Amino acid sequence: MAQLERMNAFDLLQQPLWRPEVLGWPLPPQPHAVSVALPRWEDVIGYEEKRPEVIRRLQAGYPRFVIQRPVLDLARYLAGADLPCLPFPSRVAAEDAAAFVQRHHRAPIEFKSLGPITAVVTTEDGWPALRAFWQHTGRIVSTRQAESALSGCLEDKESASILPELRRQLAELYDCDPSDIFLTPTGMAAQWAALQAAQALHPGRPTVQLGFPYVDTLKLQQKWGHGVFLLHDLDQAEKQLQQHLEQEPIAAVFCELPGNPLLGSADVRKISPMLREYGVPLVADDVVATPFNIDLGRCADLVATSLTKFVAGTCDVMGGAVICCPRSPWHHALRAQLQRLSPEPLWSADAAVILSGCRTLADRMQKHNAGGLFIAERLRTHPAVERVWYPKWQNPEAYEAIRRSNGGWGAVVTFLLRNAPKTAPRVYDRLEVCKGPSLGTVFTLACPFTLLAHYLELDWAEQCGVSPYLIRLSVGLEDPHDLWARLERALAAADPTATTSSHTVEAESLRSPATC
Repeated sequence: MAQLERMNAFDLLQQPLWRPEVLGWPLPPQPHAVSVALPRWEDVIGYEEKRPEVIRRLQAGYPRFVIQRPVLDLARYLAGADLPCLPFPSRVAAEDAAAFVQRHHRAPIEFKSLGPITAVVTTEDGWPALRAFWQHTGRIVSTRQAESALSGCLEDKESASILPELRRQLAELYDCDPSDIFLTPTGMAAQWAALQAAQALHPGRPTVQLGFPYVDTLKLQQKWGHGVFLLHDLDQAEKQLQQHLEQEPIAAVFCELPGNPLLGSADVRKISPMLREYGVPLVADDVVATPFNIDLGRCADLVATSLTKFVAGTCDVMGGAVICCPRSPWHHALRAQLQRLSPEPLWSADAAVILSGCRTLADRMQKHNAGGLFIAERLRTHPAVERVWYPKWQNPEAYEAIRRSNGGWGAVVTFLLRNAPKTAPRVYDRLEVCKGPSLGTVFTLACPFTLLAHYLELDWAEQCGVSPYLIRLSVGLEDPHDLWARLERALAAADPTATTSSHTVEAESLRSPATC
């Protein structure tokens, strides 16, 4: 492992960590990695079921789901004892977390402060709710901030120079003024801030989610909103949305462009005028496509995005941003609400990593686009593959309406194998690429998306058209021909003529409160 710790994200292009023995290793093998190696299908199931033989090998994880070592050390330092505790980047975030715990469990709460960081200390009864707040809202302390606090550096002295430059770089990508950019610790914190801003304009109203959503985007609206209507079928979304708008006032409409994992796009060129007629803001998420590929400035009112993914690219930093679109009729009102809300900012050490990624984004996305299209086209014609999802073919007219003239279709490809219950585990296990959560990495990263995101609601996801056997690829910067050769070797493990299943996913199937 000591030798591997010298590897960075770019080293994984040529030396992917994919074999069974790397279970639990950080991806990349660095202290601030935000992914973790889950090299076999059974490892993913073991991770979701919290099997000891898997959990004890985890050396990292996506920071909203797996509390990283520096954050745990800071929590223990602040709690002063082995008590359930999580540190938050501001007193306001800690108080909101405590209120959430009290609302659900009425467990005892104590606050511990260290500079701007305020920790919430609770009991075992309150711990699940505290963890849920951390995961769903993303208002978290990063590993870099935790390390700084433990070393006695509590003041973010570099923020005055780095954060304005990052806003300026992002403003160029989004064709707006730097004052329209609000930085957050994570992409989910950006979604949370956007939800709060929209609700401030329209208190007490429900929201609408267009398209099958990323899990925590829906959970946010369910737990911190006033009800949410899920319109998962994009082919029917426009008609169904019109009906909702006619029946009751709506606070905001949320959508991902394109969606994850099915990569379809809502037709916002038609939906946006309808929403503006009813006075309803559109909150869009462009994480999969990136602002290099699509322009949402004409249609969206807020863009809530993750900077962790393609913008940073290196899989070793968390960050997010809310962008107030200057052509929105509610531009000034929404920006005023975000200024009042004052979401927790990025720690400058994290911002510096993201800033470096911003400066190379255009060059990287051209290569990501080319590689993504190359792999998608070859998967589409492979005899072992039943179906491929890619933005070029999912609701193509809707995507083309927002695609920039020099933009492409991105690097995220989802596919389903023939006789998937039997073949998907075999092929996944043999994929000679890194395997774990997240996307947008410079190295190719694969995951069985539905298992990772919806393991406790697989029946509900399948009712929404999302198979439990999907494999999602985030295509990296490898030579596409070399990458395809690796994928083809794995696909050879699939037997398209097989008719019986020897592998089933065992899970407690819970239905989401949202209606399909």
